[in-house]
Amino acid sequence: MSVATVIEAARAFLGDRITTNAALRDHHAHGQDTQTPVQPDAVAFVESTEEVSRLLALCHAERVPVVAWGAGTSLEGHVTPVRGGITVDLSRMTAVLSVSQPDMDCRAQAGVTREQLNTHLRDSGLFFPVDPGTSACTIGGMCATRASGTNAVRYGTMRDNAMGLTVVMADGRVIKTGGRVRKSSTGYDLTRLFVGSEGTLGIITEVQLRLHGIPEAISSATCQFPTLGDAVETVIAVMQMGIPVARMELLDDVQTAASIAYSKLDGLEALPTLFFEFHGTQASVAEQAGQVEEIAAGFDGRAFRWATDPAERSKLWQARHDAYWAGLALKPGHQGIATDAIVPISRLNEAILGAKEDILASGLTAPIVGHVGDGNFHTVILVPPEPDGLARAWELDKKIVARALALGGSCSGEHGVGIGKREFLEAEHGADALAVMRAVKQALDPRGVMNPGKIFLN
Repeated sequence: MSVATVIEAARAFLGDRITTNAALRDHHAHGQDTQTPVQPDAVAFVESTEEVSRLLALCHAERVPVVAWGAGTSLEGHVTPVRGGITVDLSRMTAVLSVSQPDMDCRAQAGVTREQLNTHLRDSGLFFPVDPGTSACTIGGMCATRASGTNAVRYGTMRDNAMGLTVVMADGRVIKTGGRVRKSSTGYDLTRLFVGSEGTLGIITEVQLRLHGIPEAISSATCQFPTLGDAVETVIAVMQMGIPVARMELLDDVQTAASIAYSKLDGLEALPTLFFEFHGTQASVAEQAGQVEEIAAGFDGRAFRWATDPAERSKLWQARHDAYWAGLALKPGHQGIATDAIVPISRLNEAILGAKEDILASGLTAPIVGHVGDGNFHTVILVPPEPDGLARAWELDKKIVARALALGGSCSGEHGVGIGKREFLEAEHGADALAVMRAVKQALDPRGVMNPGKIFLN
């Protein structure tokens, strides 16, 4: 393996956009996680699919590892180059290539962020709904990790909204998957194979996306509950009634207290709280909110408050997106581990109340927050600055995941596998299914250069 050979050859078409600068290598040594950072040997700032193709052909020939980089916001060590090699930074591929208002779709390069895309779409009457909670995340990275977020309960995840891809394979070949039609019965579904593959099978450079009409009316609401169980039972009832809420987010009492202090939320107490959002016509929004308020009242929900003013709604959802930072502010000097588990909606109460018991038994502070309309919830485990602090935090995470799996759930609803969730994959999918995954990896990346050390334990 000769990284130096690849770097020298790549300079012919990248020039100084392939760099061994120590500060840039350090920046690309980790994402937003607690995994051990590892510097790549070089960072390549690519600007086209052709450049990615030429670079991957070189890396394949020299057996040099390749890690794709979008914005570095991943939470499970996806972008840590554990075996060195070349990090391919796609953040300069920021073109929205086409928008079709009649067909409600668009095509964008992988480095376009969710916020950039929606700004571009603003005058079209359309929007892209997948909202992982940070404006920095890129469309390519969201595809690679099969991201979702607060709107997924109504609009689906990246799996549902990515219609087609341009992918550079491990050896540099370029393929296009899917297309612009809403359904197809032809061949293997390669689009969904690459969505969620975490850069282990190829690098996504362009994405064809499904768009949605901006709703005529939007209303948000908050409701508080005397117990966490009452809040979760409300969620289950709302989903089982088939009310098409756009967002339904849970904050436990610890997270609510943190968000009140950090985001200056007025009129809330430090109690378990649900945030709702309703999309539709004026009449349908009012009807949905009324139905939810009635259900919540049946579980001792109190202080059901509407928020139709855009500024007030924005403040509410910004507070939800800032939940991680609000949690960290509870314990200055602590690190944060954002866990991720998902269960069938009917088992949500067992999972969340069980997690609460585990947190109390651990002696750690860990606010609970989640996209509970999907059965997906997170704990932000605050890691004390003590020798055994990180080990205690990981032990708590393992207990939460083990319970989710026992309840028929998954070790990750949206963060992905990366490094952090590898040990749970066989328990979730079984040895035979994992062997099939390995076979796919071997077939598409026989030299093992694509993001090695991720998804599989070895």
